Amino acid sequence: MKKIIAALLIVVSIAAIYAGWKVFGPTLSAPEGKYFYISTGTPFQKVKSDLQQQEIISGIFFFDKIARQVKYDKNVKPGRYQIKDGMSLYNLLKMLKSGKQSPVRLVINKLRTKEDLAKKIGQQFEADSLETIRFLASNDSLISYGVDSHSVMTLVIPNTYLINWNSNFRKIFNRLKDEQEKFWNKERTQKAAARNLTPQQVYTMASIVEEETNKLKDKGLIASVYMNRINKGMKLEADPTVKYAMRDFGLKRILYGHLTYPSPYNTYQNRGLPPGPISTPSSETIDAVLDAPTTDYIFFVAKPDFNGYSNFAATYPEHLKFAKEYQLALDELIRKKQAK
Repeated sequence: MKKIIAALLIVVSIAAIYAGWKVFGPTLSAPEGKYFYISTGTPFQKVKSDLQQQEIISGIFFFDKIARQVKYDKNVKPGRYQIKDGMSLYNLLKMLKSGKQSPVRLVINKLRTKEDLAKKIGQQFEADSLETIRFLASNDSLISYGVDSHSVMTLVIPNTYLINWNSNFRKIFNRLKDEQEKFWNKERTQKAAARNLTPQQVYTMASIVEEETNKLKDKGLIASVYMNRINKGMKLEADPTVKYAMRDFGLKRILYGHLTYPSPYNTYQNRGLPPGPISTPSSETIDAVLDAPTTDYIFFVAKPDFNGYSNFAATYPEHLKFAKEYQLALDELIRKKQAK
């Protein structure tokens, strides 16, 4: 009898150790991509089958038991959850039940269109890209944010944002709006007002400057050219706005035929700034516009040594001189390439 009892105790002990190891031991495997996604409205049974299908858990017996004990089966929370190799079943359920997900790093650098933003959101979040673009294109949706379908991208300040994967687009958009309001602090707002520009206008001008050069030294000077043209009632005649109007961002040279393309964004056809930005400019470029020096420059053209900088001129004859130097250098460069 004692031997039977001892044997039973051994069996029970082994079973307890095994169960403890299955629940608290390093039994889980990381999924491909390291993250496990639970969409909004996913039922418990689907979560369980997905965990098995992705080979994160090897069986459902212990998962089912513990999940029901902690009532996770009644409280599934959507999200993006990071699962590491060697994680325990207990820690997995603890994480899923608490909804402690890993936020997405939304990195916004240069975007040119609303469609670009919608695509990026659709690729990184649960939010649907089609619903996103409908929102961005609807003036009724945007009116409460103080923008319209043309100026909506002025609310997007390039930066890195940590946002939960299952956030709907309105929540994501509200986050972008909050950061935009923080960016436009009292100092920047006052600088804009001193130039008789609104923050939206500064952003739009910065978007053109951003497309013209990546040289910080020239950014403020180019902004001064555009401000001088606006103050004199001249057309901006900015080549990047033609590319944006045509949605042909691969254009290398703007030809005469391109200048007549009908669009409110074509600054060869319309006076003043376009109705919205043509890209999302960096904070560095926005500040370069706000801090642009006072000049009498009206023209600029690339330097003939192709170093990325420009020659600036206050008179047309001076500009023609610089433009001719650049054209001769460009023709020579093309000739050399063709001779190879």
